[in-house]
Amino acid sequence: MNSKVKNLIIDMLFPRCCPACGDIVMPKGGLICSGCLKKLSFVSGPTCKKCGKEISSAQQEYCYDCNHHKRSFDYGFALLNYDDTARKSMVKIKYKNKQEYLDFYAEAIWNRYSGQLMRIKPDVLIPVPVHPSRKRRRGFNQAEALAELLGRKMGVPVVSDALIRARKTAPQKQLGPAERLKNLSEAFAPGRKLPGVKRALLVDDIYTTGSTIEACARILKKSGISQVFFVTICIGRGKG
Repeated sequence: MNSKVKNLIIDMLFPRCCPACGDIVMPKGGLICSGCLKKLSFVSGPTCKKCGKEISSAQQEYCYDCNHHKRSFDYGFALLNYDDTARKSMVKIKYKNKQEYLDFYAEAIWNRYSGQLMRIKPDVLIPVPVHPSRKRRRGFNQAEALAELLGRKMGVPVVSDALIRARKTAPQKQLGPAERLKNLSEAFAPGRKLPGVKRALLVDDIYTTGSTIEACARILKKSGISQVFFVTICIGRGKG
C-alpha cells in the first residue's frame, strides 16, 4: 500500500480536526481550515528584541516586562498572540489530548521562523518539563511533543531530561512577576549534564510573563550552556 492511499484511509477513519475551530479540517488534506487561518493572531512587528512580544512603537527596543525584569535568556520568538482563539486551542491540546494540533503549529513555526531557528544553530532543543504526575495524567508533555516535531525539521536532537520539574507549582494567575519567578525557580532543577553543549533552544507552548523561560534559562546557564534561546506557540500581550 503506497503512502498516498494509506494517508487517505487514515483521513477517512480519523479525520483531522482544525486547531482553530475544532471541526474536521476543510478542505481535507490540510492542517487547518482555510477560513480559520484568518482567526489566528500571528505576532507581527514591531516586536521586543528580547522576548519577541508585540510592542506599540518601533522606537522601543524592549517591552515593559523585559525593560523591568532581568532576562537570562538571550532572545526568543513566538508564533501567535495569546488571545481567546489561541487559549482555547492550547486548552484542547493539554486537556483534551488534541496532539494533532501541534502538527500545524510546528509547521507554521517552521514556515515563519526557519531562518531565525537555523541562524541560532542550537546544539539541542530542550522542552520545558511538566511534573511527572501531570505528564502521567495527560499522557504527554505538549512542549516535548512540539520540540520533537521541530527537532526533526531542524535536524537537531531533543534532550527531554536536561531539566526536571522537581515539584508542582500553585496556580500563578494571582501572582506578580517576582512571585512567579520565585515559585518557578524552586520548581525546576538541573537534569542530565550536557558536556559540549553551548547553545540551547527552549521549547514551550505559552509565554506569558516570561517567568518559566527565565527560571529554565538560569538553570541551563548555571550548568555551563553559554546561550539560551526560546520558541513558543503563543505569547501574551504586555503593557508595551
